[in-house]
Amino acid sequence: MARFSSEFIDQETIERYDAAGFGRSVGIGSRPALLIIDVQYRTTGTSPKPFDEAIQEFTTSVGDVAWDAVGQISKLLEVFRAKDWPVLYPHVAPKKEFDEGALGAKVPSIMNIDAKGYDFIEEIAPQEGDILLPKKHPSAFFGTPLASYLIQTGADSLIVTGCSTSGCVRSTVVDAFSYNYRVAVPSDAAYDRSKVIHDVNLFDLDQKYADVHTTDEIIEQLQGIEWNR
Repeated sequence: MARFSSEFIDQETIERYDAAGFGRSVGIGSRPALLIIDVQYRTTGTSPKPFDEAIQEFTTSVGDVAWDAVGQISKLLEVFRAKDWPVLYPHVAPKKEFDEGALGAKVPSIMNIDAKGYDFIEEIAPQEGDILLPKKHPSAFFGTPLASYLIQTGADSLIVTGCSTSGCVRSTVVDAFSYNYRVAVPSDAAYDRSKVIHDVNLFDLDQKYADVHTTDEIIEQLQGIEWNR
């Protein structure tokens, strides 16, 4: 039975996935790493605002749901800091004219963000020892040394948070799954500009590529893990 449910997922869909044997839990491994993807002011805005107001500041902002997620990410980050487990920040670096490519053509507004938009959210900003991973594409694995860093740290599983659920979070989860990492996605620590899209993607990820739980449920699992780096 699906762990993640939503008003947008009908019973027939759930039954079809159950009948096909999808959605089994794989659990978190013994050496988890935390990924905080694209949690920058360009996706949250500089303060919590409804979506229609938030996009007046940054067109790529998701609005106040992003700040709800930041609060949950902060709770996860506290656990990882206390245990001295690896924390990685895949993020979009400021775009240059030669970076336009397919993404710039598809979403032109992403090419016109002022410098403040690329800053990390102060409440969960990187600290010394964290790994920063500038990226140019949705997946945190594509064109970055993420896989190399994970091998170096010895991580065997990933907790993937950030923005957007349907874009960079999803593509990173699928690639992590393809590399045989166990993956967990906190449903309330990822965010998107549409609840429908957010929920449908979480359901699909939970069925095929990851375990989707709430942040509190994942923290409960993490507390039972002992990993001395």
